[in-house]
Amino acid sequence: MRKSGITVEIHDDHFPQDAKDEDWLPGVGKRGWIVLTKDSRIAKRTSERLAVANANIRMFVLASQSLPGRDMIEVFLKAFMKMQAFARENPSPFIAKVYKSGEVSEWKNHEELLIELNEMMQDIE
Repeated sequence: MRKSGITVEIHDDHFPQDAKDEDWLPGVGKRGWIVLTKDSRIAKRTSERLAVANANIRMFVLASQSLPGRDMIEVFLKAFMKMQAFARENPSPFIAKVYKSGEVSEWKNHEELLIELNEMMQDIE
């Protein structure tokens, strides 16, 4: 992706490789970075969705989990313009899916994530 002129930060350059999502996502949120991942479990696990919401993360998840690294990069490159438009048009936090075709679609939107975060905060109080 860097060869295409896109600024990219690698997870392991900033966080321990085995860091839990709940531990590294706040650091990404503070930096205002966008997360690109193939880990669809993030959107399926409550604690990780709450971490995305709390850190105000903009996240794009590959819909195809079995792609090798080079193919993942190609999918993200194909979808790059649509991902940029999606990020501009949708308030954070959000989780969007990226498909092999280069299409991008909403998965968990701003409202859904913040409602879940607020409900969790009320349960704590």
